[in-house]
Amino acid sequence: MAATEAPETTFTRMQDATREDYQIIATHSLNFIQGLPDRVLTHLQLLAGDTGGYAVDRLTHSLQSATRAHRDGRDEEYVVCALIHDIGDTLATTNHSELAATILQPFVSERNHWIVQHHGIFQGYYFFHHLGLDRNMRDRFKDHEYFRDTAEFCAKYDQNCFDSEYDTMPLEAFEPMVRNVFSRRPRSIYMPENG
Repeated sequence: MAATEAPETTFTRMQDATREDYQIIATHSLNFIQGLPDRVLTHLQLLAGDTGGYAVDRLTHSLQSATRAHRDGRDEEYVVCALIHDIGDTLATTNHSELAATILQPFVSERNHWIVQHHGIFQGYYFFHHLGLDRNMRDRFKDHEYFRDTAEFCAKYDQNCFDSEYDTMPLEAFEPMVRNVFSRRPRSIYMPENG
């Protein structure tokens, strides 16, 4: 075995695995987790080119959202949430906000996770009525502590981010922020709290 190759397990059923097997798997998992920022950045690039009928493509919309949040002085975590709020568009076209929120959940605050998770309903305020839907669907959450935060996110950093003339920052400008947020120790059932 080469010095750079990590050992692998040989069991074929989880019930037959040993503690040593799972130490090997944990080592592989930690190495894989370290590549998450790269995978997020790569997936964001998949949003380029598809406008979905809007004046800008999905990547530009996402970059514009992050640019506006950054220029408003929002913290790094919020800016990253703005950047990837629509990352689910390619794989979860009918529930994109839930997919983005799932990616973010282990790394961000409960508030920011909630904003991303529910922005799909809240953004409906601006267009649901054109589709025969209830534009006030978001009101089902009117008593939730993050209602105003989510409404503000959609007003300032989502519904207005389709401007082809806006001075949008490039993805490279946000790369350090993405790396910082996704390099945090995640909250996960697979990791001991004190480990």
